[in-house]
Amino acid sequence: MTGLLIGAVFGAVFVFVNTHDPLNGTAVLLLRVAAGLAAAAVLVMWFTTVRGERESGGASKGAMYGRGYLAVVAAEAILLFGGLRVLGALEAPEQANVAWVALVVGVHFVVLAPIWKSWDIAVPGTVLTLLGVAGLALAPTSVAAWVPFLSGVLSGIVLLAAALAVGWRTVAARTN
Repeated sequence: MTGLLIGAVFGAVFVFVNTHDPLNGTAVLLLRVAAGLAAAAVLVMWFTTVRGERESGGASKGAMYGRGYLAVVAAEAILLFGGLRVLGALEAPEQANVAWVALVVGVHFVVLAPIWKSWDIAVPGTVLTLLGVAGLALAPTSVAAWVPFLSGVLSGIVLLAAALAVGWRTVAARTN
């Protein structure tokens, strides 16, 4: 559940940061409110699950955050910041940055799936990767203003939807 909470927080950040022009004010407000509510719902599920594990004496999955995870996160950080510097050096449009972030975060989930033996994260990872690639392809075009929506807002929605779906399934399984 902690991974889901982290995914939901980053999903909400993707939405909050990238909802702006060319979207109209009403769409911006609705998307931000929906993202906030979805993140809050995952937070409630996280507290419910943690409390249930403590009451039942359940063990945490600390092994999920072992060497494989640390290697993936280290590579992700290098790729994120290194890639942003390369995009800047190449004078890529600013909109390419969010597309790069979506691509790297998506690949990180796909790589973590076999390490964690959790294929639930491969699907949103693949979708984020594709949204990142699409945004990078569109960034140098006349529709670059839509890249933050495509690669940022939609990536956030995917992360939030995945966190809600898996969280709901996890909570339901624990209560049965």
